Amino acid sequence: MRKTILAFILTLVAASFLQAQTNQKVTVQINQQKTITKNKLTIKFVSLVEDSRCPTDTNCIWAGNAKITIKVSNAKAAAKTFELNTNSKPQSVSYAGYEIKLADLNPKPATNIRINRNGYTATFVVRKLANTK
Repeated sequence: MRKTILAFILTLVAASFLQAQTNQKVTVQINQQKTITKNKLTIKFVSLVEDSRCPTDTNCIWAGNAKITIKVSNAKAAAKTFELNTNSKPQSVSYAGYEIKLADLNPKPATNIRINRNGYTATFVVRKLANTK
């Protein structure tokens, strides 16, 4: 019985480790790009299209949405431009065997702060899709 429990725990740990290896977080400032070296995938945060998110210091009926434009490229596929949203769809896109999901956009709006459009950073979670090389 102890061996079975130990084997089960080791399986869970190994699965968690593999999941952590396949998901990579990357934060990109607006007008900048980052390459995920392991995947040779480049993500450029091109622009902020809109930001109608509810300010953090108020209560809103709707959470609002922010939309950004990104450009994704790698050595194996032609570069593509996508729009991603914080609360509307699409929040993720597929490109060259990878899923790229917009996980966070900062700074968050507040009623007493005016955000510089060049001060945004987007955090993405990139994961390799199943059945791709």
